[in-house]
Amino acid sequence: MKIINLGQENSVLNQFIAEIRDKSIQKDPMRFRRNLERIGEIFAYEISKTLNYQEKEVVTPLGIANCQLTSDNLVVSTVLRAGLPLHNGILNYFDRAQNAFVAAYRKYGKDNKFEIKMEYMTSPSIEGKVLIIADTMLATGASLVLAYNKLLESGTPSAVHLVCPIASFYGVEYLSKNLPHKNITLWTGAVDEELTNKSYIVPGLGDAGDLAFGSKL
Repeated sequence: MKIINLGQENSVLNQFIAEIRDKSIQKDPMRFRRNLERIGEIFAYEISKTLNYQEKEVVTPLGIANCQLTSDNLVVSTVLRAGLPLHNGILNYFDRAQNAFVAAYRKYGKDNKFEIKMEYMTSPSIEGKVLIIADTMLATGASLVLAYNKLLESGTPSAVHLVCPIASFYGVEYLSKNLPHKNITLWTGAVDEELTNKSYIVPGLGDAGDLAFGSKL
């Protein structure tokens, strides 16, 4: 698995990462969602540089222009619900992509231990296509691996891009061990060192789903 941390370079991405972390700015859910959307757009642009292209003729009012257009078929997927704004940002740039959705959540038991429950998945065929999976937070990595394996029921992609703006060191290590395939790339904007006993990333940003859509029961 290839790992690309865009946060290691100075760009406007770092401003958006800082704002989704900032507890005072987080009080505005609309801005939180919009920042995630803008982050998704940046990652989509960077991913676009890795795609295959071919020359096509485009007829203008005054003649013919030769343009390099991507020849790949894309499927953009997300893990509900926190990944939706990020997914939408990626879709803003890959507006012709097909879409897939996976519903997964943590079910806590005693001593803050939990298991990942997956209740729903809808996906087109991903056979031979470029698969992008958007998940705002990469904590333990368990839910993303489960989502990836579930999506493989719909085919074998030609390449996989995992987009996780905030990641933990432990989550990155888990993906490296469980998704070692050469055609997988992890894109992130920050890698934090610590997880709490409830597997929340520190400093992280809190619960992305609650911040975007309100608290849940």
